[in-house]
Amino acid sequence: MCRFRPRILIDVTKVDLSTNVLGFNISMPIMVAPTAMQRMAHPEGELATARAVAKAGTIMTLSSWATSSVEEVASVGPGIRFFQLYVYKDRNVVAQLVRRAERAGFKAIALTVDTPRLGRREADIKNKFVLPSHLTLANFEGLDLGKMDKTADSGLASYVAGQIDRSLTWKDVKWLQTITSLPILVKGVITAEDTELAVQHGAAGIIVSNHGARQLDYVSATISALEEVVQAARGRLPVFLDGGVRRGTDVLKALALGASGVFIGRPVVFGLATDGQKGVENVLQMLRSEFELAMALAGCTKVSDIKRCHIQTEAERIHSKL
Repeated sequence: MCRFRPRILIDVTKVDLSTNVLGFNISMPIMVAPTAMQRMAHPEGELATARAVAKAGTIMTLSSWATSSVEEVASVGPGIRFFQLYVYKDRNVVAQLVRRAERAGFKAIALTVDTPRLGRREADIKNKFVLPSHLTLANFEGLDLGKMDKTADSGLASYVAGQIDRSLTWKDVKWLQTITSLPILVKGVITAEDTELAVQHGAAGIIVSNHGARQLDYVSATISALEEVVQAARGRLPVFLDGGVRRGTDVLKALALGASGVFIGRPVVFGLATDGQKGVENVLQMLRSEFELAMALAGCTKVSDIKRCHIQTEAERIHSKL
């Protein structure tokens, strides 16, 4: 648990939430993480999310497993968008997906690296989850990969087991750099050791993520792993937090621990399911308002004011009592 150490008697009449991510100016350090199959939550799915995120002036990451294609998302209008990518056994499929994302104006690749196999998602197994028949994995249409095996315990598990390359290694990060000029964010790093390897292999940034805590039980919460990764990065590349962000105070904690921004997933889907585009807009506005208030009460008037001294960890609190 982290506790704040707010500073007082600072003029907080104006609080500026804007920041820069990979050279792109955005309205706040709160971005949208890749979440799959959004048309299961609302008929407009990723299109509604894309419009809401563009209106909020921040970044959306589109899942490879979206129910709207990169071209459809691009068609809703301008916006800063990243594309989340898994590496498949058929590298030609990967190359096609990357080229399509580039042509559709996406600005970066978020390479998910913590899923060489799908974790044991017991809820999927219990519910015999499959993608509803009226939906498809839109980015794979025409690639003969857009349908799941509905005969197995989990359609998603069968799909991943059959297509994601379990042999993925750091050399594949280098390979990806040969087929695209887009910056590559490595998503799924939670240790200092892998942070150093990400730097060595030319990653443009790191996303600290445990895949929504749905992969390996007993891994650290992302907020707990964040500082280790930030310290290992030593400012050589930006570090972002993905997972567990539910309040504006969570954003403040992450930035105080060294993150350059956060990505939110489930709250977006909740908002989407509740009220489509308007629901996502409301989620982003709530987080923005909470973060702005938290900054003001901590004595910060701009994002760069948020420092490590604004927070105290449990370990530091215990040590101070010894």
